[in-house]
Amino acid sequence: MSHTSEVADSGVLPRALPGAHIADPAPLGLAAFALTTFVLSFVNTGLFKVEPVVFGLALAYGGLAQLCAGMWEFAKGNTFGATAFASYGGFWISFWWLTGHSGLDKVTNANDLGNSLGLYLIAWAIFTGYMTIAATRVSGAVLAVFVLLTITYILLGIGEFAMSDTLGKIGGWVGVATALAAWYASFGGVTAFTHKRALVPTGPRE
Repeated sequence: MSHTSEVADSGVLPRALPGAHIADPAPLGLAAFALTTFVLSFVNTGLFKVEPVVFGLALAYGGLAQLCAGMWEFAKGNTFGATAFASYGGFWISFWWLTGHSGLDKVTNANDLGNSLGLYLIAWAIFTGYMTIAATRVSGAVLAVFVLLTITYILLGIGEFAMSDTLGKIGGWVGVATALAAWYASFGGVTAFTHKRALVPTGPRE
């Protein structure tokens, strides 16, 4: 007699997976992160000059959509996804407030401003660095996102401390690569669902 038959005969039903009725929120969270990062990173490269174009995205898509994705990951029992999406949703909401509504543009001491923004970015680099270690057990595509994002934060953070436009622009280009990697991971997840098979490789889980 099989184990399944024994369970059925005992009258004890197998425990359902947490959040099994909820669709995978990861493609949404990755897409929200990717698009918002893509637009901001092109501003950081210096090719586009109007930073406020990203404010609405930072609040609504990068912020709220990712925060919702994080809450759905909690419901599905995915600690990594919940921590990542909820945290970066919080990052984008904080970015929206910091750059558009906090009066940051009224700070007159450039050195103080650079040091404060550098601290903000390096703190996010630390968080992203240890999430990168966790991402080694997710997939190759997600790991690539976290490696590139860690580098982006470090470059932007050091660039702010050093008041270096060059480092900021390099960080912008690495940010563009990060966004493309996140879009790729999102594409892999959403098309695997609609086509019922993997259309693109995303790398093996460990």
